Amino acid sequence: MDHDMTTLLKSSAAAAVSESGSLTRFREWIEPQLLGWLDRKAKEFVGPAAEAAELTSRLREFVDRGGKRLRPALVFFAYRGCGGEDQEAILPLAMSTELLHTYLLIHDDIMDGAAVRRGGPTAHRLFEADHRDQRWAGSSERHGESVAILLGDLAHSYAVELFLEARSRFAARPLSDCFTAMCQEVVLGQYLEMTAPHRENPSKEELLEVLRLKSGRYSVERPIALGALAAGARDQVLERLTAYGEALGEAFQLKDDLLGVFGVSDTVGKSVDSDIAEGKLTVLVHQALERSDDRGRTLLRATLGNRTANEDELRQARAVVVASGARAEVERMIESRLERAARALDGVELTSDAATFFVGLMAFLREREH
Repeated sequence: MDHDMTTLLKSSAAAAVSESGSLTRFREWIEPQLLGWLDRKAKEFVGPAAEAAELTSRLREFVDRGGKRLRPALVFFAYRGCGGEDQEAILPLAMSTELLHTYLLIHDDIMDGAAVRRGGPTAHRLFEADHRDQRWAGSSERHGESVAILLGDLAHSYAVELFLEARSRFAARPLSDCFTAMCQEVVLGQYLEMTAPHRENPSKEELLEVLRLKSGRYSVERPIALGALAAGARDQVLERLTAYGEALGEAFQLKDDLLGVFGVSDTVGKSVDSDIAEGKLTVLVHQALERSDDRGRTLLRATLGNRTANEDELRQARAVVVASGARAEVERMIESRLERAARALDGVELTSDAATFFVGLMAFLREREH
C-alpha cells in the first residue's frame, strides 16, 4: 500500500478534529488505490479486445473526477472504530461501495436526462458526443444512453468483484446479506421515486420510505454496517451504529432534496432545480404542495416536471416552496435526525479517530453545500 492511513490521520492534530480533514486524508489514501485497481482491470481487456479501452478509460475518468468518497470512508471508519486493524483487508470492501455508487450515478443520470455530473458532462452525453463526432449511423442520443448503461454495468460488476474479494478475507463475517440488501434496496427506492408522482396522493411517510431505500440505507446505513460487521462488532455496537446510520442517511437525503432546488450549480457540480423540472415528488416538494394555497399549488404543479421551464418560472416555484414553509420544515426534519444520530452515537465505544469522524460528519452535513 502506498500510504499508511494511520500516519495520514495523525499528520495534523488541527485537521483531525474536523470531518473535512479526516475525509480529505481518507481520499488521499484511497483514490490512488482505487484508480490503480481500475488501471489493472483495464489491462485485462487489452489482449482480447483493445477497443474495450474506450470503455474502461471512460470509467476511470469518471471515477477520477472526484466525489466525496463518503461510502468507502464510512466502511473504513466503522471498521477502524470497531477495532479492525487490517487496512489491506478492508480496502476492497470500501472500494466496492464507491464503484456501486458510480454505477448508480451513471444510470441515474440517464433516467433523469441529466447533462452535468461532478462538474463535467454525464457519461451518456460523452458517448453521445463520440457518436456524433465519428459520424456513425443511427441515433447519437440512443447510442450515448446505451453505452452509458454498459459503463454502469461494468462499474457494478467491478463492485461485485471487489466485494467477493473482501468476503473471502472476512469469511466468518455475515457480509453478504448486508451487501445484497444494499444493492437491492436502492433499485427498489429508485423505482418508487420514479413512480411516486403518478400515484394517487402518496403520504409523507411513503415518501420518507422512498428516501430511506433510495439513498439513506445505501449511502450511510449499509456502508457503516459493512465496516462494523467486517470488524466483528458486538451486537449492541452494531445496533447503535445502524441507528446512527439510519438517521444520518435520512438527513443526507433531505439535504440533497434542498440542494436539488436551492443549491448553486457551480458548487453542487450538477444542474440544480432538477427535482422540480424532472418532476420528482420529494418530501420537500410534497410539503410545499400540502402547505401552499391554491395559487401556489397551481404554480408549482405547472412547473413540476416541466423540463422546458425557464429561470423565471423556476424562481417562482422556489418562492412557493419557501413561502409554504416547506423549506423550513425540511430543515427542521434534518435537525431532528441529526439529534437522533447524536443520541445513537452517545456512549458507543469507538477508536478516537472514528469517533471524531462520525461526530464531525454531522457538523459537515449541517454546513454542506454540495
